[in-house]
Amino acid sequence: MHLLVALEDSEPGWAALEFACTEHADDELTVLHAVDPTNSSYGEVAHLGADALLERLRDEATELLADAEERAAEDDCAVETAVAVGQPADEIVSYAADNDVDLIVVGSHGRTGFSRVLLGSVAERVGRQAPVPVTIVR
Repeated sequence: MHLLVALEDSEPGWAALEFACTEHADDELTVLHAVDPTNSSYGEVAHLGADALLERLRDEATELLADAEERAAEDDCAVETAVAVGQPADEIVSYAADNDVDLIVVGSHGRTGFSRVLLGSVAERVGRQAPVPVTIVR
């Protein structure tokens, strides 16, 4: 079985990775982080430039995925990693469809409070749009 763990640097995101490593340690695991350059802080693009911002976001994604590999190794779990650029829910669903994924594991949310309500939930969109089953972890 091939699992896709959609990772963001949040408590539910790390819980999703832990769940996958604990419950599916013998399966093929890919950890994907989607970089969304349109979700930058006010003025970052004007201050840094689009290319520099994207490079910085990719560097942060690489660090996050290195942490994921270390955490998985602590659970005797091997993972492959991947970075996608674009709207996270769309990238997760697209990766799953293009890479013969059997199950997507995603954290329940990355944001808290009012912004989560306004912007919607990546986990909810993945659950509605995914071509395969989705496990949402709290």
